Amino acid sequence: MTHRQILFVIFGLMAGMFLSALDQTIVGTSMRTIADDLDGLALQAWVTTAYLITSTIATPIYGKLSDIFGRRPLFIIAIVIFLIGSVAAGFADSMYQLAIFRALQGLGAGGLMALPLAIMGDILAPRERAKYQGYFLAVFGISSVIGPLIGGLLAGTPEILFVTGWRWVFLINLPIGLVALAIVMRFLHIPHTRHAVRIDWWGAATVVIALVPLLLVAEKGREWGWDSTPAILSYVIGGLGIAAFILSEKLMGDDALIPLKLFKNATFRMATIIGVLVGFGMFGAMMTIPLYLQLVEGATPTESGFLMLPMILGLMISSIVSGQLIARTGKYGMFPKTGTAFMVIGFFWLTFLTADKPLIWIMIGMFFIGLGLGQLMQTLTIASQNAVGPRDIGVATSSSTFFRQIGGTLGVAVLFSVLFSRIPETIAAAFSSKSVQDGIAAATADPEVLSDSSNTQILGLLQDPSGLGSALDGDTSFLNGSDPRLAAPFLEGFSNATVTIYWVALIVVVVAFILSFFLKATPLRAKSALQENADNEAALLAQNAADTAGALVTPGAAADVDAPDAPDKPAN
Repeated sequence: MTHRQILFVIFGLMAGMFLSALDQTIVGTSMRTIADDLDGLALQAWVTTAYLITSTIATPIYGKLSDIFGRRPLFIIAIVIFLIGSVAAGFADSMYQLAIFRALQGLGAGGLMALPLAIMGDILAPRERAKYQGYFLAVFGISSVIGPLIGGLLAGTPEILFVTGWRWVFLINLPIGLVALAIVMRFLHIPHTRHAVRIDWWGAATVVIALVPLLLVAEKGREWGWDSTPAILSYVIGGLGIAAFILSEKLMGDDALIPLKLFKNATFRMATIIGVLVGFGMFGAMMTIPLYLQLVEGATPTESGFLMLPMILGLMISSIVSGQLIARTGKYGMFPKTGTAFMVIGFFWLTFLTADKPLIWIMIGMFFIGLGLGQLMQTLTIASQNAVGPRDIGVATSSSTFFRQIGGTLGVAVLFSVLFSRIPETIAAAFSSKSVQDGIAAATADPEVLSDSSNTQILGLLQDPSGLGSALDGDTSFLNGSDPRLAAPFLEGFSNATVTIYWVALIVVVVAFILSFFLKATPLRAKSALQENADNEAALLAQNAADTAGALVTPGAAADVDAPDAPDKPAN
């Protein structure tokens, strides 16, 4: 393909990627407002996990179907499903409804995340791909910067066109998505040769059976009890689902949803494992930090969007620098090591976070995490694509994204479960602090504090301490405008609980850092998947022609044969 043709294709991909990238960032800063309005902060993990479950399951399905039917129609279907889910989410009346509609969004998002990377693998050689990374980084960077700001702005606006402000966080996808759909249909045209293969329906069914129970128990385990009957039942069903999925994939061979032969390649196998661990840390950081900024630092949703800029800045800097270095040198082996190292530094820094630390402290931690993520996101995908044959680009890309999403889904479910399990303990510990007790005593002795309506709910909780442990599970707006001395134990308790999950994330990324030294960085190929496929098909046609004509030598073999009718004429 010419540079101009490649740019037109990338233009279409950028439109779809902007839609999914914006949705991932716009929701985070508005989630507290949404949860307060729908009365369910503790249920917000359901909203996030439902989206991640369906997008995770859909990702390898899109990859496999796009190998069969072509990338373009599957990309268009993904956009349409995503838009239907967005409109439905915009009119949700409860957190459970929102979770269901976000799950529908996720079905579309699975294609929006995996297919652009697969298409890039089709049309560009791994080394050449880094030259065009700037276009995608610009889209991701712009969406990452304006997403939190738009999300915070919409969530902070009471009403827009007679519709509650936070609902526009989802409804805004409609005009953007329609533009993206028009661009994709106009510009995204790449050649596709359909190959006769079986569709792995059993693989699709068993992956659902395997994942859903395990993710469900990760989310609900603290309520059920980790050794309760529902939890044990989830473990058993999930384990049987995993066994059935592996058996199904083995029987399907090359036609499997995730061909097991991919894992025979050491580079793909290790890149996948690291991707799971990085996804765990990445989603854990992106979902908990905005919540911390709003609850503990008192930031508005809009302000928390601005305050996330250090992470985005670190991500942009490291992505651009690593992309340029890969393009110039053709080597990428150092970036998984340095990327995970920066993430380790970032999470270790955040383990020293306390409620009274200055804001700059958490911003420094965010910056280091961003520096790490920027080096890892594109590098692990390039490593996975480079490790497989050209016809497996789609399934390899979707499989890599699939396992990274599994890590992210587990990260959100596990870390939020740990967070809300720890909150009752940390709030109780904060109330036992002498400085907190002295502050509360001074506040409750002040007539102005007692007469201020902003303090009514906290004062009620102090009179009936039985509800203190679950005070942050629902509507947390009672902390807004309350006396700092009364709010202190809740903020301190939430801060200390958050530090616990940063310790968990730190352990996970330390394991990823150690494993990065075992990632074998194979040389980057010089041809794109389309070029390699074309060469392979041309060679096959030549071989078939030679077989049919009864050629004396294999096509392409060196030979010096004189034509019998023209002995003096040099051979061509």
